[in-house]
Amino acid sequence: MVGDLATEFEAERGHLMAVAYRMLGSRSEAEDAVQETWLRYAGALADPSTRAEIRQLRAWLTTTCSRICLDVLRSARVRRETYPGQWLPEPVVTAVPATDGFAPDPAERAVRTDQLGTALLVVLERLAPEQRVAFVLHDVFAVPFATIAEVLGTTPAAARQLASRARRTVTGPDVPRHTADLAEQQRVLAAFTAAVESGELDRLIRVLAPDVVLVGDSGGHFPAARRPVVGADAVARFILGLFGQADRYSGRLLARPALVNGALGWQLETVHRDGRPVRLVIGFAVHGGRITGVFNQLNPEKLADLPEFGPEDIWPLRW
Repeated sequence: MVGDLATEFEAERGHLMAVAYRMLGSRSEAEDAVQETWLRYAGALADPSTRAEIRQLRAWLTTTCSRICLDVLRSARVRRETYPGQWLPEPVVTAVPATDGFAPDPAERAVRTDQLGTALLVVLERLAPEQRVAFVLHDVFAVPFATIAEVLGTTPAAARQLASRARRTVTGPDVPRHTADLAEQQRVLAAFTAAVESGELDRLIRVLAPDVVLVGDSGGHFPAARRPVVGADAVARFILGLFGQADRYSGRLLARPALVNGALGWQLETVHRDGRPVRLVIGFAVHGGRITGVFNQLNPEKLADLPEFGPEDIWPLRW
């Protein structure tokens, strides 16, 4: 029986991780939530008569996991208020697809990466826990409002209103848009890389949207901007200063393209002036042929499981 339960659960683990990660913005917290879901599943469904009452396993697991995430979000608000500096999610970093993987794909266009990337996770932090759960379940995973109401302990009408308010925040005018497919992201980031390498301010500004925003999260471990850097000129100067410092500190900068939460980004490593290694993952939002958001994650507590660099992964980046 336990083996059957485990097999059924493992078939849904990827879905539950996707739900929990988008709700919590933390891989470690998402993993804990999924593990707690397994414990509740095994406890509730070990009885065959109880198991027979569950008609849709994915729906039951999603509801249970969402309730766990809601409790975590409510407690996390206090921790986030005392977090040193700006907060960014733990990035999910994977390999860039083969060259032909950059080709526009109809399915990818239909999904739209603004429902998957770092930009969305950042703006979700503005939402109340109930709004975040309602939005993620309905707008990202198409869960009906009747089920969302069960998770939140409210009515379907109230759940719909929570999702609607969240949607207005997520699509607000000050939120970095990210609508580009991988092919467009590759073109824009190649131009961005060349501009950074050249050190030419005007060239870099042309790749940035006028209202581009840069957010940096060091968790207090390294110097970082305490507030978002806004505007093409300010962001360009910040980036050129950052890469100039990295060069002075080490004379050698490891770098390679990577997928960061499903969108093209950078993975880098250098040495701080005090001798400590510095890992950095940069996520981007791209819209209309320009970069609208830059998200610098350098908190070592959130970068523990990055892929290792190879001997060819040296700055400048190779696309």
